Amino acid sequence: MDELCTYLIEHNIQIASTESFTVGTFASRIGMHPGISKVYRGSVVSYQTMIKHKVLGIDQALIDHYGVVSSEIAHDMATHGKALFDSDVCISFTGNAGPDAMEGKKVGQIYIGIAAYDDVYTFAYELSGSRQEIVDQAISLGCVNLLKVLKK
Repeated sequence: MDELCTYLIEHNIQIASTESFTVGTFASRIGMHPGISKVYRGSVVSYQTMIKHKVLGIDQALIDHYGVVSSEIAHDMATHGKALFDSDVCISFTGNAGPDAMEGKKVGQIYIGIAAYDDVYTFAYELSGSRQEIVDQAISLGCVNLLKVLKK
């Protein structure tokens, strides 16, 4: 997280986040970095499906077709969050941290979306561990992937 925050600040990259199963963990961790207020715009924690639709504006038909634990929803969470916060970049997290399967998707199935400037990337992972371990792994993977995208 420190390397990501330093890069964002040094390059004046405005960032936002939209989170579901991570329940604001990314926002909390990035917000602890000194000086991040120069570039971090904020976050929407859209834990419930209704918030993804009503606040982030994700098409209900898309949710009904793919489910909230999907690459398509990660994509739209990132793009809609980027627009909502008028940021250069937005990272999204959606998935299932357990304890039970959801929408037919097993525990540990997660998706990360990154809307960066005019491009959108999605990443799918099957993680294991406790709820907290899955969240921690997802945040770490999000930071690594975001740095890779930004340094392209």
